[in-house]
Amino acid sequence: MARGSGEVDDDLLLKVSPPRVPRDLVSRARLLSAETPIRDLRAILVQAPAGFGKTSLLAQWRLEHLSHGAVVGWVSAQPQDEPQRLAQSLALAIRRAAGRSTFGHTLLEAVGPGGLEGITMWLAELAQSALDVVLIVDEAERLPAASREALAYLMRNAPTNLRVIVAARPDVHLDIDDLLAYGQCVAIGSSSLRFRLDETMQLMRSRLGARVDNDTAARLHELTEGWPLGLQLALTLIARGVDARADVADMGVLSAELHEHFVKRLLAHLDPGDSEFLVRISILDHLHPELCGAVTEFADADERLARLSRETPVFAASERGDWLRMHTLARDVLRKLFSALTPAQQSQAHARAAEWLAEHRLLEYAARHALTAGQNQKAYELAERSLYESIMRHGRQGAVLDWLAELPAAELDRRPRLLLAAAWTLAVSERHEEAERLVARILAQPEVDDKLSCECALILAGAAVFADDPDRFAALHDPWADAAPPHDPMLLQVIANRKAYRALLEGEPALARLREQQAPRGDFSRGVGYTQRWGEFIVGLSYIWEGQVQLADSLLRPAVASADAELGRRNSFSCMLAALQAAAAWECDRPRDAATVLADRLDILERSGLPESLLLAYRTMARMAAAEGAEHRALELLEALDAVGAVRRLPRLRIASLTEQVRMHAGRYRSQSCRELCERIDALCRDDALSQGRLWRRNVDVLREVALSYAAIAAKDWRLALEPLKRADAMARVLKQGRLRIELLGLHAFALDQCGEDSHGRLREAVDLADTFGLRRVFADAHPDLGNWVSRVAADGLQRASLVARPAAPAAKVEEVQEVRTASAYGMVLTPKEREVLELLARNLSNKEIGRAMQVGETTVKWHVKNLFAKLDAGTRKQAVLRARILGLIKTEG
Repeated sequence: MARGSGEVDDDLLLKVSPPRVPRDLVSRARLLSAETPIRDLRAILVQAPAGFGKTSLLAQWRLEHLSHGAVVGWVSAQPQDEPQRLAQSLALAIRRAAGRSTFGHTLLEAVGPGGLEGITMWLAELAQSALDVVLIVDEAERLPAASREALAYLMRNAPTNLRVIVAARPDVHLDIDDLLAYGQCVAIGSSSLRFRLDETMQLMRSRLGARVDNDTAARLHELTEGWPLGLQLALTLIARGVDARADVADMGVLSAELHEHFVKRLLAHLDPGDSEFLVRISILDHLHPELCGAVTEFADADERLARLSRETPVFAASERGDWLRMHTLARDVLRKLFSALTPAQQSQAHARAAEWLAEHRLLEYAARHALTAGQNQKAYELAERSLYESIMRHGRQGAVLDWLAELPAAELDRRPRLLLAAAWTLAVSERHEEAERLVARILAQPEVDDKLSCECALILAGAAVFADDPDRFAALHDPWADAAPPHDPMLLQVIANRKAYRALLEGEPALARLREQQAPRGDFSRGVGYTQRWGEFIVGLSYIWEGQVQLADSLLRPAVASADAELGRRNSFSCMLAALQAAAAWECDRPRDAATVLADRLDILERSGLPESLLLAYRTMARMAAAEGAEHRALELLEALDAVGAVRRLPRLRIASLTEQVRMHAGRYRSQSCRELCERIDALCRDDALSQGRLWRRNVDVLREVALSYAAIAAKDWRLALEPLKRADAMARVLKQGRLRIELLGLHAFALDQCGEDSHGRLREAVDLADTFGLRRVFADAHPDLGNWVSRVAADGLQRASLVARPAAPAAKVEEVQEVRTASAYGMVLTPKEREVLELLARNLSNKEIGRAMQVGETTVKWHVKNLFAKLDAGTRKQAVLRARILGLIKTEG
């Protein structure tokens, strides 16, 4: 309560004191206050359970608004904040933020107006103040009911110079549904506050630097599922150790500590009934109120689940309709507690889950619970009914492989649809030979009709693709290309995909896309359907094949996001799509995007990736490492690709690995190393055990000619390089491999130039094609001297230099290098703090306002301004800003 004559209680002062933003807080671009959809809204509601970083986000927004000259009032809500006290808190918050000692004088008197009258007076005084005000109210769930009504009244009647931001737990209802419905307010929930993978990587780099790599960050992200508090705790635990990679690799230790935290934070404070409820539903992968009621036999399961999902961070993400999913960390802890129940209690819970899931046609999950409950025959029957659809519609190879390990051999032979599901799963992996044996068992059974024969041929053709035997694929595919049974939409979609892939093998990427456009579109239930996803993969591969990386990138980014969401980030198909997207991102000179999308996926590709995806992933990673100056890491990756090719018996990948190594050594003119690698390529090509088919051989032959070209370049025998370059170009032209043709055209021009001949015509064509396709890395990756030569010629006016990439700086240093280049071009280097002060000076902020925005004292700001005057040879703030704009140190307005 106010004391009169300008004095206020200490607890009121504490209520309006904003928290400091941690110096290591990661600023997430999509959550900046200037970003859509929140940029122009006058009211924002942030609702999420504890541990989702609501207060940190609000503190960050406060600094952003301060940097734009706004007055930002902060109020931390308390249970004793009746409407009168709330109005006084609001008045004091604006008085302190604006530096106006008379603001809210009437409200802060010993006996101020109560109820909504005080809020109305505050709004009226604010409207007349001519201030641009942002009001932040944190922890609104602590307010009594009457004050929450007053806050809703304030948001509805806010004047045009007021923006209101409120943070609260999900169980709080502010009665502003009308504002949300009409778009006058936006609600930001826990799904938006979760860290995305790239944000987790940025956070780990900022905290741990070189101690952590992308794969480690991706594994930690998967463990915590982007939960901000979980990430903070995990980083604290890792920071205590010496080896971050080892700490995260040993997930058992890290998980145990995170689980312990979950127990302390959640279960210790729960009502016993809630604890029992969570323990019993933890056996479910997906949660529905009716399912939870069936398993627990709690009459109030619907209400209890809804309440716990609002009040606790146990539930990681919601899905369609009424379905929820439990956070992995919480589920692991709760399942350990479930295992402490009696065997009878456990069996009964699983049996009830199986019965409910079977009734609602969720057969795969029902089968798993039935097997756990000891109902084996029921489990096998449910599995037979579900797994074929699971692989064909949803691509759940992991589930099929798990059942293969569980099922007795006799049961598998008795159930032909299980055999088919198993054969499909093994065919699209490194276990393609096992798929052939299963197909033989299927065809040995009586009553094999045309549909089954066609499907078996498709399975074997798929196995041939994963065995990198395109000629066998063509031999198996062609007889059924136009003779497939017409009544099965899924098989028709598979055949359409195979027709498209067949056209691509013949060097017809445009025809491949046309085949996909003409494919039948059946009902594949949820999502786009697994077989239709393969169509997206083939179209993306066709764009990569011909060098149309911009089109590939625009197609593959949403495709990868969708596959990650529905299939899982470490699903083999998701990883194969990601390899294509990473290759496109790299060619577009976005190394950070490429590294992010490939993080923690390489091991999956090694085991079950399509050969082309595996090759693209390794090549992209090797080129990124080389561009960052880590040539030893690049060579290690290429040797690893060679080893994977040897283990999986994929000789074309071995030859591609050796060719890429030749390219890398040629960049440093290591002629002896290149000769030895070419000898290894020739030895592999002479192996009589290799495929002699036309399709396989011509892909290998072009790699060999490219290797010979680079070997001659390494020896600086420019005349000798011209012939293999011509032969390779002719082969690439037949195959319509556009990116390779542009690379060879540039190399040919470079070799002619070294021979003293006119090569500008070839170079002009190569650069123009690279510009058209968006291939920003092609020349720098081909040879460093070629990249430098193209850049020099481009700078002289042959082509726009901005469209030709120089060898990239390490991803973490790109922004720093750009700043140094800009500043050093004018004979000066500004420190990061000086640059920040300069930006704020350009917004006409006073020293005091700059200090608030930067969280530093006014004396420090004056010192930075003095240094800027000296460096910019300016005598006034206006002069300093003007000279900075002329020199390009800050952006010119308009």
